[in-house]
Amino acid sequence: MERRRRLAGEASEVPARRLGSADVLGALGLVTHGRVYSLDVVRFPGMPLFPGHPPFQVLTYRTPRGIANQGDQEWLGENEVDFAWHSEMLMGTVHSGTHVDALSHVTCGREHGWFGGGAAERDVGDFGPLRDDATAIPPLITRGVLIDVAGARGVDALSAHEAIGPDELREVLARDGLELRRGDVAVVRTGYLSGWPDAEFIAAHEQAGVDRDAALWLAEQGVVAVAGDTESLEVLPSPIRGNPHPVHIALLIERGIFIIEMVNCEALARDRVREFCFVCLPVSIRGATGSMVRPVALW
Repeated sequence: MERRRRLAGEASEVPARRLGSADVLGALGLVTHGRVYSLDVVRFPGMPLFPGHPPFQVLTYRTPRGIANQGDQEWLGENEVDFAWHSEMLMGTVHSGTHVDALSHVTCGREHGWFGGGAAERDVGDFGPLRDDATAIPPLITRGVLIDVAGARGVDALSAHEAIGPDELREVLARDGLELRRGDVAVVRTGYLSGWPDAEFIAAHEQAGVDRDAALWLAEQGVVAVAGDTESLEVLPSPIRGNPHPVHIALLIERGIFIIEMVNCEALARDRVREFCFVCLPVSIRGATGSMVRPVALW
């Protein structure tokens, strides 16, 4: 009943859509050192991806030699300066590398519903979801808080499939003298990206992450998004029998809290930056179930 009520919630109930000028100005006030940290990962053909997604590929489309040989660009005219260009076509999912999930990305229940009342049977067309797609993800400019679990444990990265519970999140925050506030983005570091994309490193450290209780605790603190440095944010395999993705259900489907994955917080951890202005600007692609992003931390 509770899940059904949440799925029927209004779009205005998405926490990130309640961010206002005070949240933005407060976050910008954290910028005192003039430092910009890029939080994304490099994307490349053959890059490791979650197994439910197609491979990422970059295909050359036009080249200077090809343009000259084909002679099909009549607008170039006589072209005495030999003007030309390179262009390419990208193939793959918007969930390649660092990305944010749209509300319609994951579904559950017999109707395959998502937060806000969307359902796959009636709200998905031949070119993606007809509502709650990437165009509905708002820009995020708010306070970001790094919860460096790997650093607190004194390890480079958590071992594969290790769970992070709410008590550990509280302990790490207390150690750093921080509290989460309404409107924050919580960034959880497992250390996974410290060795990514090395195959042996991935095998030893993949799929560690927060469990459902940790996700619920983060939601109770009023965060608008939870970011992680792994492909799925949550610990896998799921510790809850019969529920393969409980964190995505608890945050994205039941509460409209955005999930941002593969966030590279290694430089933040190295410089011991724990509180910063978090900026994440999704690309508005109609029908897309998320967006590749290059979030930055301003400090």
